[in-house]
Amino acid sequence: MLQKTRLAALLLLALGAGAPALAAAPEPSAVSTAAAAPAFDLDADVNLALKTFDVPGMAIAIVKDGKVLAAKGFGVRQLGDPAPVTGKTLFEIASNSKAFTAAGLAMLVDDGRLKWDDPVTQHLPGFQMSDAYVSSAITVRDLLTHRSGLGLGAGDLLWWPTTTFSTDEIIERLRHVKLATSFRNSYAYDNLLYIVAGKIIADKAGKSWGETMQARILDPLGMGATTTSVDAMLRSPDHSAPHSKINGKIAVVKPMQVANAVGAVGINTNAEDIAKWMTALLNEGKLDGEKRLFSAAQAREMWTAQTPMKIAEPKPALAATKPNFNAYGLGFNLRDYRGRKIAMHGGALQGFYSRVLLVPEEKLGVAIFTNAENGASMTALQWRILDHYMGAAPSDWIKIYAKQEEDSHKEELDKQKKAVAARAAKSQPSLALAAYNGAYKDAWYGTVTIRQDGKKQLLSFDRTPDLVGELEHFQHDTFIVRWKERNFNADAYVTFALNPDGSIERMKMAPVSMETDFSYDFADLAFTPVKAGKTK
Repeated sequence: MLQKTRLAALLLLALGAGAPALAAAPEPSAVSTAAAAPAFDLDADVNLALKTFDVPGMAIAIVKDGKVLAAKGFGVRQLGDPAPVTGKTLFEIASNSKAFTAAGLAMLVDDGRLKWDDPVTQHLPGFQMSDAYVSSAITVRDLLTHRSGLGLGAGDLLWWPTTTFSTDEIIERLRHVKLATSFRNSYAYDNLLYIVAGKIIADKAGKSWGETMQARILDPLGMGATTTSVDAMLRSPDHSAPHSKINGKIAVVKPMQVANAVGAVGINTNAEDIAKWMTALLNEGKLDGEKRLFSAAQAREMWTAQTPMKIAEPKPALAATKPNFNAYGLGFNLRDYRGRKIAMHGGALQGFYSRVLLVPEEKLGVAIFTNAENGASMTALQWRILDHYMGAAPSDWIKIYAKQEEDSHKEELDKQKKAVAARAAKSQPSLALAAYNGAYKDAWYGTVTIRQDGKKQLLSFDRTPDLVGELEHFQHDTFIVRWKERNFNADAYVTFALNPDGSIERMKMAPVSMETDFSYDFADLAFTPVKAGKTK
């Protein structure tokens, strides 16, 4: 695996795990703010976070001792529209859907339909990964624990941004995605195997993943507003619009359709409904009376450490966030904070970030949904909320994380400026520009095309309609593709290698910025030219 610890990956998991993604050294004043921090005030804190981190809207749910203490919204659903976020406003919660998929499998275990340690091929006979041994040995449990040997976000370009691949096509192409480490050797977050897990649920139920989630989880919990598709969310009169930064300015963007990846990212919900989900989780799956979603034994299984995760040394201002243990369970990241175990997860899709935290010993659950791509706002608020309910002295986490974010972004911009300054600006491509045109094929993604469009040279991903961008020369045989969808914030280097006869041997890609979301796994692609007549 390449060292793809980009900002988004760390915001989703490492910030919650005490490894600060925004790692620039804090000012001395930031360290000293803990003693002078204002007292906790949920409304004031959230509104300050919205302003500080440039987030249009947010929803918060807090449950404690079986009671809903908060399920409310802040800010607006969409910039330019005064309609407010409420406790009923729907958000895409992305990878917080993984806990629903884990629960769906737990129910099948309770039903005797499968076992956690069954080989995946027992339930999906055609399933293959790139290694024959892994294909035969990987279990249902392994699908959920990020220890398969796949690299960080491996194969995500099969579904992100929106592609035309079906779920079955994604699973079939998984066999061509190379492993980055030994099987069960180390932790690396992935989405594709949760897509496989969702497929198993659908096959066992004889209906879609969404219909199964509706019947087995959403309906029993009374989560009446929650949807299992973006289309259904958009039909609701009270849904939030996604927002991204475009050239540094927040703007409305179109929702990301993920019908082929629902096992990993399919749930769309609101503060009122997520409060019901958190309450059931804190009750180990028990509902009113004797009814249960899943057994207490399965609840413990989901919150038992399966894969160890590294613990980074935080900067001084974030010392209190460093955990003593850090691991992944089944659909949950497990760690501790101030002596208490936490089961948590983050989520990110185009224009939406989310965070769910549960403190079982305190019977405390916190959910934070945003309609912007900002992890620092959620992390600052999660520690403010947890400190309050766990009786800790307040710290000015909003100020601290704002400083960390500012410094980290400046550091990244400085790196990019240095790269531009160091390039061989007067160098020329080895070939005439038209010689780079044509189709190129990668083993797992398929084909991309470079073509002339007037005076522009465009690169397009054939199965990803929005992934189209203009090539500009950087140096030698390296270009930069600038995507037309500027909210992707994922411009990439495109480098060609030549054969001795001057023909193109291969093409590789790599993100320009370390802030690029890890699901743009361009660096895992290895393209070779497609000969005429062999583009299919």
